[in-house]
Amino acid sequence: MPAHTLAIDFGTSNSAAAVNRSGRPCRIAIEAGSETLPTAVFFATGGQGMEIGAAAADALISRAEGRYMRALKSVLGTPLFHESRLIGGRRQTLADIVAAFLAEVKRRAEAATGVEYPSALSGRPVHFHTTDPERDARAETDLRQCYLAAGFAEVSFMFEPEAAAMASHGLETAGGCGLIVDIGGGTSDFSVFRTGAGRMEILASHGIRLGGTDFDHAVSMTHAMPCLGYGGELRREFGPGLLPVPKAVYVDLSTWQKIPFLYSRETRREVAQMLRLAVDTRAMGRLAAVLDHELGHELAFAVERGKIAANGTAADARIDMDYIEPGLGAPIGPGSLDDALRGFREPLRAAAAETLRMAQTAPEEVSTVILVGGSSLMGMVTSELGALCPGAEQKYTEAFTAVVDGLALAAPEAA
Repeated sequence: MPAHTLAIDFGTSNSAAAVNRSGRPCRIAIEAGSETLPTAVFFATGGQGMEIGAAAADALISRAEGRYMRALKSVLGTPLFHESRLIGGRRQTLADIVAAFLAEVKRRAEAATGVEYPSALSGRPVHFHTTDPERDARAETDLRQCYLAAGFAEVSFMFEPEAAAMASHGLETAGGCGLIVDIGGGTSDFSVFRTGAGRMEILASHGIRLGGTDFDHAVSMTHAMPCLGYGGELRREFGPGLLPVPKAVYVDLSTWQKIPFLYSRETRREVAQMLRLAVDTRAMGRLAAVLDHELGHELAFAVERGKIAANGTAADARIDMDYIEPGLGAPIGPGSLDDALRGFREPLRAAAAETLRMAQTAPEEVSTVILVGGSSLMGMVTSELGALCPGAEQKYTEAFTAVVDGLALAAPEAA
């Protein structure tokens, strides 16, 4: 790999860039006043260009007319990634948008450092798609093509938990065995490593397609969507009896990457029909209002804030939905949060256990569990890892920059 390599952590929720300076990671402020950049874009109505990061969120909060998009990484490897749609006044694909996002990251990094970066070292999850090897390979190919389209002549990839291990192994006692637990926005990744004699050895890495956006989805479906009519009933158009309210629109409204595509005439017609037949017309009217005023992302952010509050010390947190209807909100606390996320406990613990099995390492050999990624701070994650490795000390590293720090350490030193 040539010199002048830019390390990039292109994340589901946040991205970061760094370079290797004399064997130390040097993060680049690709967002004003911040070392991380929200992985989000906004296209104003009328084709006025693309805003990214905090500017995209500001446009959404200010209710500017346009389309906000987040969690694009989750669509890699799927047919949706290459579907052409009218976005920002012209037809383009999500692949075009990711390439444009990466091109702006490259431009900002070069402007901040005065150095051109023909090469990128990018993080990637161990598995973009857990049970579909063909789609998993397609996802890396998709991301590679986006980097090349962004202006990089060369791109290499490194597993994200292995990069985090490079940045974090100083937290592990020399000669000991550590387990990296990297729970990001879209995937959960694990690496077992051993340190000794001044070096680190990766013993095994594993991952599953499960992350913070899945947690948000579950919380939204159990707490917020019932306020919009989910779980209710519809009168039959002909004849007596009632039918359950269809689930599909609520599933999409609770899924970050699908929200922008809900504001179509077809979906609005479907919801109008549901409103006409709804037993609870007030709740269904709220769903119609969310679509009419394009409030899906405001709702998703409110759910995320409620999840974070309930995961902390707030026993009486609330998912605020005043912007839909004055005074509307859904209570959420540690108990109801745990109920919503209960189904994720076993897959997370099983994936960590499988990583240990692959590494031929017994749980009692793990002296330190190192938590990386914003969603690793969820109580269910720490409790499941505590049950799996009861003798290990849990330590927190730089949740949002450990991966890019490790990527920078793995890249050639800047000239």
